[in-house]
Amino acid sequence: MEKYEKIRVVGRGAYGTVHLCRRLSDKKYVIIKQIPVEQMTKEERQAALNEVKVLSMLSHPNIIEYYENFLEDKALMIVMEYAEGGTLLDYLHQRNNRLLEEEEILRFFAQMLLSLQHVHSKQILHRDLKTQNILLDKKREVVKIGDFGISKVLSSKSKAYTVVGTPCYISPELCEGKPYNQKSDIWALGCVLYELASLKRAFEAANLPALILKIMRGTFAPISEHYSEELRSLILSMLHLDPAKRPDIKSIMAQPIVINALMNLHTDLGKIPCTKTQRPLSSAMPTTTRSRLSGRGSSASIRDVLNNKPQALSSVFFWGGGIPTAVKLPLPTSDTQVTEVSTGRTQKAAVTKNGRLFVWESPAVGTESMIPGAIENAIPAFIPRYLEGQSAVAIQHVSCGDLFTACLTDRGILMTFGSGASGCLGHGNFNDVIQAKIVEALLGYEVVQVSCGASHVLAVTNENEVFAWGRGDNGRLGLGNQESYTKPMPVPVPDDLHPCSVHCGVDCSMLLTLDNKLLCCGSNRYNKCCLDEIHADGICTKSVEEVHTFNQVTSPPIGNNLIKGVAMGTSHTAVVSVDGQCFTFGANQFGQLGYQTDFNSKQGQMVKALQLYRIVRVACGDTFTVAVSEDGEIFSWGKSARGRLGRSDEDTMTPKKVIFQGEDVFTVVSISCSHGNTLVATKPTHGTGNSLD
Repeated sequence: MEKYEKIRVVGRGAYGTVHLCRRLSDKKYVIIKQIPVEQMTKEERQAALNEVKVLSMLSHPNIIEYYENFLEDKALMIVMEYAEGGTLLDYLHQRNNRLLEEEEILRFFAQMLLSLQHVHSKQILHRDLKTQNILLDKKREVVKIGDFGISKVLSSKSKAYTVVGTPCYISPELCEGKPYNQKSDIWALGCVLYELASLKRAFEAANLPALILKIMRGTFAPISEHYSEELRSLILSMLHLDPAKRPDIKSIMAQPIVINALMNLHTDLGKIPCTKTQRPLSSAMPTTTRSRLSGRGSSASIRDVLNNKPQALSSVFFWGGGIPTAVKLPLPTSDTQVTEVSTGRTQKAAVTKNGRLFVWESPAVGTESMIPGAIENAIPAFIPRYLEGQSAVAIQHVSCGDLFTACLTDRGILMTFGSGASGCLGHGNFNDVIQAKIVEALLGYEVVQVSCGASHVLAVTNENEVFAWGRGDNGRLGLGNQESYTKPMPVPVPDDLHPCSVHCGVDCSMLLTLDNKLLCCGSNRYNKCCLDEIHADGICTKSVEEVHTFNQVTSPPIGNNLIKGVAMGTSHTAVVSVDGQCFTFGANQFGQLGYQTDFNSKQGQMVKALQLYRIVRVACGDTFTVAVSEDGEIFSWGKSARGRLGRSDEDTMTPKKVIFQGEDVFTVVSISCSHGNTLVATKPTHGTGNSLD
């Protein structure tokens, strides 16, 4: 293994462990399957060596490439190509029941046909074709068939007898114990094609006998009428109970629907991507719609058709940075469902329900106009763009700092990209990173949440461990010093407290524990971390400038309440208690605390103007605060310059509602503030029957 660097374990199976590794000679990622042959039976060892034999015989762009094998520590190590796009099964699961277009199905299927043709030409049966063993490249456009562990090399055009493979994909002749040949692979490929068209398996049952019975009967639900009759017929022919009546690969390739897919596949190789020309409305409409409109011809008729479009699953609004009222941002597709948003000084990011991360790009966002006479309220063209190189992972959480972003996969793997200033990316250096890169120091942990400040980051694991890195002055990292770190460092926390969420401010940090306690570290200027010792009567007995380790907040009223949410601005903080009350503390020169304060008072208070509402979320910008009630109402207060409050108001310490012009009832899914910007994700409230579009 001296030629390779292990990155992480990506899978475990009956025969061993699968590692993602980096080849040191060219920094290329590879997969190494580690098979402990010492502990195996003779048959199991033979199966492992068989995979090496089969892989070495195959060379095809649609088959996982074999590089080498060697023995180490009593284990057989098989080195092969890494498919960054994950498995076809994962891809289908992430569709969230949205059917694939027939063109995409046939593009995948054509590549499977070509790879299986190559396999059969070598007198090899795969014997375990399934969506779990079909892999995709980084862009999820190229198919790679893998896992030849139980493949059989036929000495002639004879038949095999051993019952192997995944039960849901085994052929009827296998169920009966009859000999089989390449036609069983055709059956399994037919099952995969059915799965591509329906997003579910052709044959499933609660137990093996029931499954065998279903396969023997050959009955399965028809695919959607959305697809062509030719595709339905192809699936039926490949899943014929009689193997003799199933088409072979050459016959399948000769079918017109497949010929077209094969031609498109070859002509698309090496093509240069270009922007699609928008078709006129008349040509984009279905024929039946055009015929209905042709006799009426009025603009109202076209409007009636357009108004019948399905209800949007999500909307995202933005204000600030010179935009005085909430504007709706474009989404990548009409059915995008946003689960979380985050905004930094210049960037805006969102995570979708199916695990995609995208950002909105605009050259004008967050910059002061330098052109005399420029219109202050001009809205820049925000353009959504998916994160590159993310096709192999599902993102579930995102946090934006100043010029950098951290995102978290559903497997607890942390990735960062953007500016490497102050070591904020956690890669052990100050280098900028364009595409999201794994924070390798945390690969041995399952990270559950991450928070980015202006120039530092905190992360918490599923075992309540906290890590910090980036800029360290004021003690904001909680490491007991003011040093800066370019890699994640473990943060000491009292044994009796178990952090479950982390929150970064500009020059301070906060933790929330499982029992709803609040811990703070860093700069306590204006008592924004609530660390001054203040009695119930409001008298401050000890003023704390900064602390370098996390300290529990005990001063009233924060220390007397159970806290479930927290947000930090430049010089103030807002928290939400378990019973839905909003408290603020820190500087109040722009009214960002939501109430009048005495000049000498540093004690936090409840925002009484909101006490009749149950607050569920808070967010803080530089000099303003935003709160969301359980009923979906959004309130803002503080400094109003450059549209910070989402209204054309003057500075106000009184919380006022943010109005979304022309919008119906919705539920707030996520909210984020940074500097002078606010980003809000919503979804339609069920039962209203109203559309957000």
